[in-house]
Amino acid sequence: MTEVRVPTLGESVTEATVATWFKKPGDTVAQDEMLCELETDKVTVEVPSPTAGTLSEIVAAEGDTVGVDALLAQISAGGEAVPAKAAPAPKAAAAPTSGGAEMDIMVPTLGESVTEATVSTWFKKPGEAFVADEMLCELETDKVSVEVPAPSAGVLTTVLAEEGATVEAGGKLAVMSTDASAAPAPAAAAAAPAAATATASKDVEDAPSAKKLMAENNLTDVKGTGKDGRVMKEDVLNALAAPAPAVVAAAPPRAPVAADQASREERVKRTRLRQTIARRLKESQNTAAMLTTYNEVDMTEVMALRNEYKDLFLKKHGVKLGFMSFFTKACVHALNEVPDVNAEIDGTDVVYKNYVNMGIAAGTPTGLVVPVINDADQMSFADIEKAIAEKGAKARDGKLSMAEMQGGTFTISNGGVYGSLMSSPILNPPQSGILGMHKIQDRPMAINGEVVIRPMMYLALSYDHRIVDGKGAVTFLVRVKEALEDPRRLLMDL
Repeated sequence: MTEVRVPTLGESVTEATVATWFKKPGDTVAQDEMLCELETDKVTVEVPSPTAGTLSEIVAAEGDTVGVDALLAQISAGGEAVPAKAAPAPKAAAAPTSGGAEMDIMVPTLGESVTEATVSTWFKKPGEAFVADEMLCELETDKVSVEVPAPSAGVLTTVLAEEGATVEAGGKLAVMSTDASAAPAPAAAAAAPAAATATASKDVEDAPSAKKLMAENNLTDVKGTGKDGRVMKEDVLNALAAPAPAVVAAAPPRAPVAADQASREERVKRTRLRQTIARRLKESQNTAAMLTTYNEVDMTEVMALRNEYKDLFLKKHGVKLGFMSFFTKACVHALNEVPDVNAEIDGTDVVYKNYVNMGIAAGTPTGLVVPVINDADQMSFADIEKAIAEKGAKARDGKLSMAEMQGGTFTISNGGVYGSLMSSPILNPPQSGILGMHKIQDRPMAINGEVVIRPMMYLALSYDHRIVDGKGAVTFLVRVKEALEDPRRLLMDL
């Protein structure tokens, strides 16, 4: 008999909660196959099987709090007999029905600090059969979308949380039967013609997230690039980004103004992501004593350095040399001199961060997200560019994890890519500073008594005046300006 114990959870972490068991007593497991998931106040920890065999007993059930090295379960080897004493039945099990068993479909673990979600889409209706791991529904949290797979093959018998309902982590979504014959005959008969029609038109099931996006945007004909022509989420995003064909239509007869305008309105429920963005930004305005200071930077030297080395940089590092690595380096340099901008308020204390986790704001089809580059102060230009490219691609594809958007100490927002000439960025709490980059525009400047044309950019630093004084904010922005106008200062740490 092999014991499965709680692994080391990390520095200063002494206990965890059993979040999810992926196996139940009697299931066969392979070595290193994931048995369960533990949640601490900082991270989620997966527990692999130390050996191949059969899960004979679960000692710590879902929801139990366990300490480091506590006994979680026992695994018997292939030849060992499983003890007669069985672990408590999993929460999902219920009484048998029609030769099968009823099983609860539960809300999965949603991630650190996320306690609830909204049911956005059901892909199955009561009476419909499915196979193991087929997607049943999709949940939307304020950060990411979570797909809920079928725990086993069976039939959906009852939906308990309809689309639009708010559910808590660990809550019950629906009830299924593991017996395919439990499907109500009338529903099955009624569904048969529709299923036959669907099969005739398309034999491949599109990705659930793709179907959701198509429904939200009234798309019906998207070319799939997945296996056997399956439409993936990226296909829908590409279709949305493509320019719409021009359509010339005859103008309809004019209706009374009020009725005509009402017929041209569309009411769409805001996603949880958009609601959360709105709430957090408003909280930031209500909580912080937010102030913005401005400056401008001559981008001549940065642009010349970039043009001189961009080909060599790409050849050696496999990534393009952009402006963001220069701005990240310049901000790290300035944060070292003005640490208040890299600190946060916690009650009556100020917490100074002796590291820089740089948030890079990115626009996506579903809203603004801020992936975080950890320990940016320890990274080279190439490391920063690679991290920005990787996080940016994940953001556009909706594949950022919640962990990748947490822990930032300072943020850079680049409104210039959309043509913004000047703006005041809003703080990303609990951070105390955010730098706004803007459009590079040729302007006449007085240099050494002569008027010359230079590529200029306005910079804006929004800061929390409760912790950052005006002198510190202005000093920070001047240091960023100096580092960009003479990039050699970054190399010399001046």
